[in-house]
Amino acid sequence: MAMTRAFFQKSIGLLAAAAMLVASAASGAPKDLPLLFDARERIAKPDLTGLARLRFLTTVDFPPFNFIDQSGKLSGFHVDLAREICRELEIEAKCQIQAVTYPELMPALEQGQGEAIVAGIAVTPELRRRFAFSRAFMQLPARFALNRKKAEGVHRPDDLVGKPVGAVAGTTHEAMLKAFFPKLEAKAYPDREALLNALREGAVTAAFSDAMQLSFWVSGSVAAGCCALMDGAYFSERFLGEGLTIMNRTTEPALTQAIDHALLALSRSGRLEEIYLRYFPNGIY
Repeated sequence: MAMTRAFFQKSIGLLAAAAMLVASAASGAPKDLPLLFDARERIAKPDLTGLARLRFLTTVDFPPFNFIDQSGKLSGFHVDLAREICRELEIEAKCQIQAVTYPELMPALEQGQGEAIVAGIAVTPELRRRFAFSRAFMQLPARFALNRKKAEGVHRPDDLVGKPVGAVAGTTHEAMLKAFFPKLEAKAYPDREALLNALREGAVTAAFSDAMQLSFWVSGSVAAGCCALMDGAYFSERFLGEGLTIMNRTTEPALTQAIDHALLALSRSGRLEEIYLRYFPNGIY
């Protein structure tokens, strides 16, 4: 199963939104998790004494965010994050994390079988009419991966002019590549496997795709050291969505505020970044 869910890919208009570039250090060390909360921001912690329990709903098939580990336990970034939220809110005794199938997530929330979903569901206007969402706690950018032999002297996108750059046909990443870098020669491939095979074999100098997928691939055995990520991570709400959030019912605004309060505290204390580095040791930014 792909590392990211297809529902992160939203439909796009004819014009691209401006990209935000996060520069990466040249050392190739894991990159810091970008801060999504203003340092001066304050989110009050609401009174949760009336909260009987907080059940987080997730799935088991979305590694490294949620999966069953070798000991048979539910694990992953989302699982650890839910536990930290409960610890920050001082309601650990009231917290549970339950795994269901993806199709069951929203019906279970609506039917009162849980209070929140933490499973990588993309925010859409239609879903905002039905549910409440926390602030984003993580964004998944796009990045370039380079074939080491073919990309000698390539350090930035302008250096790729005149060289083939691959992307998966019909995806938001292909559209984003063409919109942000119109001078580059975009070459479409039918799926992710074909794209990465072309990159490894040198049929393209670079590939433009999801940073998380590329990060795991370039450091894995299949890539066999052929490739590396180019410095720079690219964000666009129009193309890539708002980012990862926690969903709950619109009838429980205090819970939404409490989760935002906890996320702000975790971001400020560095604990959110600790969880990120635990599951993304190579960095995606």
